[in-house]
Amino acid sequence: MNQRVRLRSSAVTAALALAATSLVSATATATATASASATASASAAEAGTRDHRTPLPCPTLRVSEGWHGDNKARIDALVAAHCHDRGRKPVAVFDWDNTVIKNDVGDATFHWLLRNDRVRPPRDGDWSTTSRHLTPAAATALGEACPTGGRVLPTSTDTRCADELLSVYASGTTTAGKTAFAGHDRRRMEPQYAWLAQLLRGWTTRQVESFAAAARAENLAAPQGATQRVGTSQVTGWVRYYPQQRDLIRTLKEAGFDVWIVSASPEPVVDVWAKGVGVDPSHALGIRNTTEGGRLTAHLKGCGTVRDGEDTMITYIDGKRCWINQEIFGVRGPAAERVQPSARRQVFAAGDSDTDVSFLRDATGLRLVLNRNKNELMCRAYENGDGRWIVNPMFIEPKQRKAAPYPCATTGYTAGDGTAEPVRRSDGSVIPDQPDKVF
Repeated sequence: MNQRVRLRSSAVTAALALAATSLVSATATATATASASATASASAAEAGTRDHRTPLPCPTLRVSEGWHGDNKARIDALVAAHCHDRGRKPVAVFDWDNTVIKNDVGDATFHWLLRNDRVRPPRDGDWSTTSRHLTPAAATALGEACPTGGRVLPTSTDTRCADELLSVYASGTTTAGKTAFAGHDRRRMEPQYAWLAQLLRGWTTRQVESFAAAARAENLAAPQGATQRVGTSQVTGWVRYYPQQRDLIRTLKEAGFDVWIVSASPEPVVDVWAKGVGVDPSHALGIRNTTEGGRLTAHLKGCGTVRDGEDTMITYIDGKRCWINQEIFGVRGPAAERVQPSARRQVFAAGDSDTDVSFLRDATGLRLVLNRNKNELMCRAYENGDGRWIVNPMFIEPKQRKAAPYPCATTGYTAGDGTAEPVRRSDGSVIPDQPDKVF
């Protein structure tokens, strides 16, 4: 073969090899592209499935008995409107005593303390150290009635001491009828309630929780209507959870609400009881003592402009607003005492007393009121200026209808200095007297 033929043959061979290489490369590229396309399509399909996933059903109230009018339907509608909200959970806040339960867990605990010798005497017998608001008359009466010294007071057998303690706590007067507390702001402090927390001084939080647990067991086991003897008095001896409120809290939690308790009872006591409706102690707010060496002191934690140990604000009326703003919404300093923008307020609130009126007014969705014939609260609830108030009779032993209208236009509001005034709307206008309609 001559040289020209050999060169032509080599060129053909090279061309065939190059063509084969290009074909393999093109095939590989096409295969990879098809594979990537298929993967992308599968991912898109999966994402589409996730984006259009069937939403979780919104829960509704299961207990129908005891709800007045269309209250149940309105609550179900509120739950549906906020069910599984994306982003920040909607907040629901409940008062505790006579709102979630019938009767008062603070009272139940105080009675148990006296019946079981768990109140510690003040050092040197000076009862004024137990509360800055205790009057000299009350401090003297307690000093005369109760023995000094000893680790605990023998109130299970010393009826004179037990009677004086019970009178000061329950009625705000001595057994002789003298005023027991003074000098407090009636919109921020109820010294009788605070005094229970202050009398827990010297005990650890765990010990107080054990006292509350014992009182809880006794009061739940006692028949409805039972009484117990404390000193020489017969006092309420039973407590019940409201099935309707248990159901409501369950429904709200299942719908994705952030559910809280705010109470004017001592916080360790509320913690014990709140577990019975599925609310964790981290979501229960009550009166908080300061601590020293791991034990409670007779001084209280502050909020807003009130510093720890000043003992001038508890979870009571405007104090409840402050503690909710501070502990739930993270508002600090003086701002915690003020009404917040709607995005930083609870959607739902429930209460039964004038002590709850401020945080109920702050709720942006619905405000459930159990009717206990409390003047300011019922004036605002019945006037229902923005249509967000719903009133329900108490679920156990509801109050009788109040014969006279609520004195909204004259004395329904109690000012910080104790003065009785008209109940006013946010614009300053006076709410007219309201008849009792839901009982």
